Amino acid sequence: MTDSNASQLVSSSRYYQRWTGADPGRAAKVEALALTPLTGLDFADCLAREMDQGPDAARPALPLPRAMRRLRNLLVCTLIRRDLAGQADLHEVVTAMTRFADFAIQRHLAALHEEMVALHGQPVGHESGEEQELMVLAMGKQGGGELNVSSDIDLIFVYPEDGDTVAGPGQRSLSNHEFFIRLGKKLIAALSEITEDGYTFRVDMALRPNGGSGPLAASLSMVEQYLIVQGREWERYAWVKARAVTGKPADIAALDAIVRPFVFRRYLDFGVIDAIRSMHAQIRAEVNRQERLHPDRSNNVKLGRGGIREIEFLAQVFQLIRGGRDATLRDRSTRATLRVLPEKSLLTADIVLQLLASYTFLRNLEHRLQYLDDAQTHTLPPNEADQLVVAHMMGLPDVATLLARIEAHRKFVAEQFDAMFADKTANGGQDADIDPATSNECADPDNLEAIQARFTALGYDDPASAAQRLVATWQAPRLQSLPEASRNRLVSLVNAALPLIARTAQQSSVGSQLVTLGSLLDFLEAIARRSAYLSLLTEYPHTLERVIRMMHASGWAAKFLTKHPILLDELLDDRIRNAVFDPAALAAELDGQLAAAAGDTERQMDILREVHHAQLFHLLAQDLAGDLTVEKLADYQSALADVIVAATVQAVWQTVATRHRDVPKFAVIAYGKLGGKELGYISDLDVIFLFDDDDQDAPAQYAKLAQRFITWMTSHTSAGILFDVDIALRPDGASGMLVSSVQAFERYQDSSAWIWEHQALTRARFCAGDAAIGERFEQIRCKVLRKERPIGGPLKLEVLNMRKKMAEARPNRSELFDLKQDAGGMIDIEFIVQYLVLQHAATYPQLTGNVGNIALLKMCGELGLIKPELAASVADAYRAFRKLQHQMRLQGQENARVDPARVAGHAEKVIDLWQEIFTTQGESK
Repeated sequence: MTDSNASQLVSSSRYYQRWTGADPGRAAKVEALALTPLTGLDFADCLAREMDQGPDAARPALPLPRAMRRLRNLLVCTLIRRDLAGQADLHEVVTAMTRFADFAIQRHLAALHEEMVALHGQPVGHESGEEQELMVLAMGKQGGGELNVSSDIDLIFVYPEDGDTVAGPGQRSLSNHEFFIRLGKKLIAALSEITEDGYTFRVDMALRPNGGSGPLAASLSMVEQYLIVQGREWERYAWVKARAVTGKPADIAALDAIVRPFVFRRYLDFGVIDAIRSMHAQIRAEVNRQERLHPDRSNNVKLGRGGIREIEFLAQVFQLIRGGRDATLRDRSTRATLRVLPEKSLLTADIVLQLLASYTFLRNLEHRLQYLDDAQTHTLPPNEADQLVVAHMMGLPDVATLLARIEAHRKFVAEQFDAMFADKTANGGQDADIDPATSNECADPDNLEAIQARFTALGYDDPASAAQRLVATWQAPRLQSLPEASRNRLVSLVNAALPLIARTAQQSSVGSQLVTLGSLLDFLEAIARRSAYLSLLTEYPHTLERVIRMMHASGWAAKFLTKHPILLDELLDDRIRNAVFDPAALAAELDGQLAAAAGDTERQMDILREVHHAQLFHLLAQDLAGDLTVEKLADYQSALADVIVAATVQAVWQTVATRHRDVPKFAVIAYGKLGGKELGYISDLDVIFLFDDDDQDAPAQYAKLAQRFITWMTSHTSAGILFDVDIALRPDGASGMLVSSVQAFERYQDSSAWIWEHQALTRARFCAGDAAIGERFEQIRCKVLRKERPIGGPLKLEVLNMRKKMAEARPNRSELFDLKQDAGGMIDIEFIVQYLVLQHAATYPQLTGNVGNIALLKMCGELGLIKPELAASVADAYRAFRKLQHQMRLQGQENARVDPARVAGHAEKVIDLWQEIFTTQGESK
């Protein structure tokens, strides 16, 4: 842009012309200040120059209120100069104005507080006995660091605690309440009274507790009581932006602790969508009314359709829904919040980029509207001449182009707003199959005939049983006193679900309509009193369909979701199907979340559970979709458990107040299913704990760590449980120490361990903790497994005896085949492999690799230890048994038992191999 063009644009600001024309020296001051960006301007230095009236000692310094007003005018004119010349972007304009507002409040408050103390003494808290300072909270755009050039500022005054001023001679004592109310009034006057130099900022106090009818200043306890008892949804939206500009750090922290749980709920609060929808409707109604009364006030770029406020709502709805669980969504800036959304997969990157572009365009336009006369306006001027001026300020050739650009941006913003906030219950796909004449009748438990007719019309296999099941839900005690809004949502969801269940059953070869209906009704009954979840299903109708499909495919999934309804969030989009499990990324994310909750044990325990359940749910969805083999699923579940165990050890160690080192020399060793990387959905963790630390306090410290680790894993919190933990495989079992030194573990394995403990060692591996201990464990493990064990020695008899004990301990008295326990089943295969490893690893050390039973069977066949074709058949049997067991677990069956004929061929091959290996001494199954 040429200097002449820039000057022409700047001169089109009537306010700029008036202010610079009133004093011949002002234009030069603007030019000098405009040479560098204003984001880091030293306001204290600028204010000092404004107060300095020159070398004449007879002229007193300019009073602070006058000097501050002159500085404000200089700043605004300089911003106009830089912005219209293309030297300043939106960030510079809003940052400079926000910093100046903060500075003005701080300087005036400091001076006024000093005046008040001189008159009445220092305010002191009754309880703390400490001197009190006023906290001035910047709300709205100032709170978010995005203040307009001609905006008023929204403030709230809070003081720490009640008490009285300590008055000295000639001073009149006041209560702290009266002191801070007077101080607040003086501050408002200092900022907003219009003098010969104008004003610094108009001040709006309407956002304070109880609004205009409330006291001007409130204590912390008053604020807390108000937010808990009377705080409304729209106030949550307002308090997102709250930022303390003054006050002691400890008092600000105390206020944050009060405000945070009010604004950011610990659960996913989808009810906020409807609340913002209602608030927006009220705003739009008022804007429409004003536009009808004053047609010249149309084209409101802030509050109108597709305007700035709708972009702010789009950003803040995600903050209010998820900010309680994700601290990265608590930024007060609209722009900063929008930029985070793609990282969270909440909005796509291209939509966010366009929203940011629209926000920048509309905010720049808003500023140019205000540049004309320094007026707090958000609407296009009514006359065409001013409209053309604004178009030129925006770098556009004419008014038509300006209006077209405005329309394009507002159309895009409105589309995104509607996608989020349109009322899903008014119309739409989920209601297509619902007959209005019968839908309400289906919610009347006394009208069984009508309910049964509805199920018949939908094509249910057993309408009578389905009707009885639905009636039982409507008569459930927890549904009897539901709030009307929740009951209406529930009725709507049930009506939407009935045809979806019928359709899902028709499209699927597994599952049952009646079972799925029962599972869904159990689920809805469980969440009926948690309006946030009802809101989620209402606002995102496709999620209800996904829930039904998952419940129809798996009884275990239905129970898991009913137990952890927070997982509904994972069904909102396709992330759950497309997410690739990444242990390293998960570990980093989990560490960050735990660090953010440092010192809050309950929250950290919940974080571990929420992350584990969410990841498990992702794997479950991919499993049900057929995207994962049983082996790959078990690998992922085992890796997930490793991440959770590692994070838990690290977090728990920080809670051991007497810990003697920053990083524990401690390791968790996995056995059983976790050790063999065959973990399932309901597997517990078989682990032992080792340490390698010569410190005299080490045994006691690591015992404390291990005990707390078990507690963190097994405790039932509001988020559920992580894992059951079994430590029976530690040296000396139940009578042994909870933790063992590496040296003690090695001695035990060398000289005291039973054969069955060496069997267990074949599947053991380092899981988490100190990697050096993990390496040492692996060395001990290989040494033990590779011991010479003579053919014909006690090994075979010991293995047979142990297998016999297991069979006697868990007899199968049914006529079905137990995939795990019966002869020819999975345990037989595991014992075969363990025997082969222990017997032959001295000669073939590669057998000690923790590669799984199938790979080890193949290796033994290749080494000639067993017949290769029989090894392959038994490997196939193991794979088939695991798949069958997995399918039955998904349907919620605890005992994996099938018709013997279904697996007779596989079981026969396993028994053949068993006989071949174990009958050389006359033993048989």
